[in-house]
Amino acid sequence: MAKKRILSGMRPTGKLHIGHYVGALENWIKLQNEYDSYHLIADYHVLTTDLETGNIYSNTIEMVIDWLASGLDPAKSPFFRQSQIKQHTELHLIFSMLITTARLERNPTLKEQVRDLNIENVIYGHLGYPVLQAADILLYKGAAVPVGEDQVPHVEITREIARKFNNQYGVVFPEPEPLLTNFARLVGLDGKAKMSKSLDNTILLSDSPEEVKQKLRKAVTDPQKLRKNDPGRPEVCLIFSYHKKFNEGETPEIDRDCRSGALGCVDCKLKLAAKLNDFLAPVLEKRKQLENDLDSVKDIIAEGEKRALATAENTMNEVHTAMKLG
Repeated sequence: MAKKRILSGMRPTGKLHIGHYVGALENWIKLQNEYDSYHLIADYHVLTTDLETGNIYSNTIEMVIDWLASGLDPAKSPFFRQSQIKQHTELHLIFSMLITTARLERNPTLKEQVRDLNIENVIYGHLGYPVLQAADILLYKGAAVPVGEDQVPHVEITREIARKFNNQYGVVFPEPEPLLTNFARLVGLDGKAKMSKSLDNTILLSDSPEEVKQKLRKAVTDPQKLRKNDPGRPEVCLIFSYHKKFNEGETPEIDRDCRSGALGCVDCKLKLAAKLNDFLAPVLEKRKQLENDLDSVKDIIAEGEKRALATAENTMNEVHTAMKLG
């Protein structure tokens, strides 16, 4: 039986952080063995919040290096740039005729982005980026989409557009289901928002052991635990939430000793740094190899784009036939 297909993607903003790994990459690596996976480098989506394009290519290379170093296999899961597959923009145009602006304005994720980025005037492309996402997904006939809970509204918009197209022109597209990520968000080192490079609250996958220690040293903890012997509250502590992900085996002991005051925040952070650096060590080693062989990275992208283009052309042939545009 043929595997179901999924489409996953990220905007190329350069080196990735552990929040990217926890919220997406870890799940993608697991799913590439269960599904026919396609991985999109969403370079057009960068324009929704930043018109500067000079760094997109270099950021793409850095991101792909992190994908490879973390364990994504391009033989199983082709990597490709959205801008190099022109069918994305054609299908986006067609889909934009199938949804109202009022529906897009109700998108809760857009409202969150406008608030977090202090956007005063929403551009047309930003309002319509879920339509471009729908084209990204359905161009490859994705039956499922790995997302965090905050992205579920986008999948619902994709389902609505697929349904509208199929009802209007004949069945071409599946209605994809969301595949929820178990650990969707990792709060940043400031304890205030999700991990984000724009907020400077990240631990990068490429950080050295010393950089990890230095960053964790400044991370917020329980504000009521001021001294080592003070009883702590792990349930409100950022560092404990990281332990639950990267040091699960020791969390019962850490929970107990934090509450009793036997474990101070400095020692707790050092325990986490050791575990995080153990996790990052093979990623750093693989990263160094790839940085010294950039031609191979570029070849991987080029090969992925050939594979993606073949699929995209087949889908658009079906679209043209259904719409009687051929």
